Amino acid sequence: QVQLVESGGGLVQPGESLRLSCVASGFAFRSAPMNWYRQAPGKERELVAAISAGRSTNYADSVKGRFTISRDNAKNTVYLQMNSLKSEDTAVYYCKYRTTWGLEYWGQGTQVTVSS
Repeated sequence: QVQLVESGGGLVQPGESLRLSCVASGFAFRSAPMNWYRQAPGKERELVAAISAGRSTNYADSVKGRFTISRDNAKNTVYLQMNSLKSEDTAVYYCKYRTTWGLEYWGQGTQVTVSS
């Protein structure tokens, strides 16, 4: 079955960096577009970054220039490199896989806290 397992979250100070990982299994990862979302307390879940099978990328305006999404098909892993972190980046971060017929799969999430 489809599984998505995120890791790499933690507590950092403003301006620091983190790299999140999402290891996928149970589907043809190399042909799948993948997404990173986040949800802050009291807010709706929002799309942070997306990467296509062909490695085209898109980002939310709030993270452009600071976050980078990438993938390693040999490791079935999608990454989110987060630099120059701000307090407003504090959230639970999730990776998501959506099948071609619209079924969505989510990981369990990893907490990122940016605080001095």
